Amino acid sequence: MPSLSQFAAFALASVIFILIPGPSVLFALGRALTAGRREAVLAVGGNALGQFGQVLAVAVGLGALVAASATAFTVVKLIGAAYVVYLGIQAIRHRADARAALDGEDVARTTAWGAIRTGMIVGATNPKTIVFHLAFLPQFIDTSAPAVPQILLLGAIFSAMAFACDSGWVLAASRAKAWFARKPKRLDGLGAGGGVIMIGLGATMATVSHGA
Repeated sequence: MPSLSQFAAFALASVIFILIPGPSVLFALGRALTAGRREAVLAVGGNALGQFGQVLAVAVGLGALVAASATAFTVVKLIGAAYVVYLGIQAIRHRADARAALDGEDVARTTAWGAIRTGMIVGATNPKTIVFHLAFLPQFIDTSAPAVPQILLLGAIFSAMAFACDSGWVLAASRAKAWFARKPKRLDGLGAGGGVIMIGLGATMATVSHGA
C-alpha cells in the first residue's frame, strides 16, 4: 500500500486537480445555475461514478504496465504531462467559460436517474481526470506491491474528494448566484489562475521518476 507520505502527496495533488476549473466544475456550476441544487447534486454524484469508471479501466490495463516497464511508464507520464500543460493553456485561453455558465437558460427538470446518468457521461469522458488517472495515480503507488488494488483505492478516494468538492461548487453557486451576476468577470481570474497551476503540475509530472 502507499506510504503516508505518498498518501499526503496524492491528497495534495488531488485537491489541486479537483479545484482547477475544468469540465466537472463547469458541469457542476451549469447544473446548479440552470437546473437547481437537487438535480445538480445528483448529477455531481453521477459524475464521480463516471470518474471511477475511468479508474477501473486504468487499473485493468495500466497496473501490469506500471509493474513491468519503466520505459512504458515514462512514455505515458510524458504524454500525460504534455496534455496537462495543454489543458492549462486551454484554461487560460477559455477562462471566460465559467462566466458563460451564468448565462445558461433554464432547462426542464429530469428524473433522479436522468440527472445521475448525465453526470456519469460527463465524468467518464472528462479528459482532465483521464490524464490524472493515467499519469498521476501510478506515481503514488508502492511498486513493490500489486498495483491494481492501490489504483482502485486511490481512485475511489479521488472520486469521493471530487464529489465533495463539486457539491461545494453546487452549494456555493446556488447561494452566490447574485454575487457572480453583479460582476461575472470575477470567474475569469479563477480560470486563468487554475490554468497556471495546471501548467506547473504538468512540468512537475514530467520530472517525477518511476516509483517515486
